[in-house]
Amino acid sequence: MSTTSVLGDPGISRLKLFMALSRTPHGVLDMATPALAALLYLGTVPPLPVVLLGILTAFAGYTAVYALNDVVDYRVDREKVRHCGLPDAGGDLDAVCARHPMAQGLLSLREGIAWTVFWGAVALAGAYLLNPVCALIFMGGCAAEAVYCLMLRVSYLRTVVSGVVKTAGGLAAIFAVAPEPSPLFVLVFFLWLFAWEIGGQNIPNDWADMKEDQELQTDTIPVRFGVDVSLRIIVAALAASVLLSLALYWITPARLSPAYLLGAIGAGGLLLLHPVRRLKTRRDAASASSLFNRASTYPLALFLVVLVSAILARLG
Repeated sequence: MSTTSVLGDPGISRLKLFMALSRTPHGVLDMATPALAALLYLGTVPPLPVVLLGILTAFAGYTAVYALNDVVDYRVDREKVRHCGLPDAGGDLDAVCARHPMAQGLLSLREGIAWTVFWGAVALAGAYLLNPVCALIFMGGCAAEAVYCLMLRVSYLRTVVSGVVKTAGGLAAIFAVAPEPSPLFVLVFFLWLFAWEIGGQNIPNDWADMKEDQELQTDTIPVRFGVDVSLRIIVAALAASVLLSLALYWITPARLSPAYLLGAIGAGGLLLLHPVRRLKTRRDAASASSLFNRASTYPLALFLVVLVSAILARLG
């Protein structure tokens, strides 16, 4: 395992370090989730002012929440760097720019807090302008993210909290375009994203970090139950996510072409279920990381599926 650090590398700009703190490449991918939620509910693109404000709010929100993760985990991350070094990123989407820049000493804690507060304020203002309910969802997501971090050595049930956090952006987008959305749609959408986060993001990411987590005596599902149980949970969660994505076709108020069903099956099979087959065979950190990276593109793929389906429905 490589312990190479980017500490002192003059080629890394300050902006890139702040982007690393907020995992900006991953955050930009995550912005597809609220866009998907709005399009899936309406079946059309919202008015331009809503779109522009939504883009700014989503960027600010994901930027703030990802940075908040490193701020709350600052001491744990420093301990991990001291005892375990920095693992080879190996194509890890969350380490494209740099891994834990505050823990490495590339950014100060004060800078990290200032960055988080600034973008959090932007996100809160934008969410309130879209719908005060969106602001409440954002604040709840931030609180849940802090709880998730603080549970690292307390309980593996932090995974459930992670599932709740990851649905916040999509749920807020629904309320931004529909002040009184269908409760059934909101519930199924929540369960769909929740299952995707558990099976495609949280557990695979913890699996990839399992050696470091064992040394730090953390309590994650892979550490607590091992790879066999983790794999079964991943398979069940991702299968549920694919099935729920199909159920949304009949639940959404939007008019979509039946082509949506083929697209949803294809995206789920290619980006979720196929990488699981590799993980089931190899059962290693690299395969878990590969699943995480592939699953991270799933909301964007579904956004494109919904967009094409909505256009076909209008043409038909």
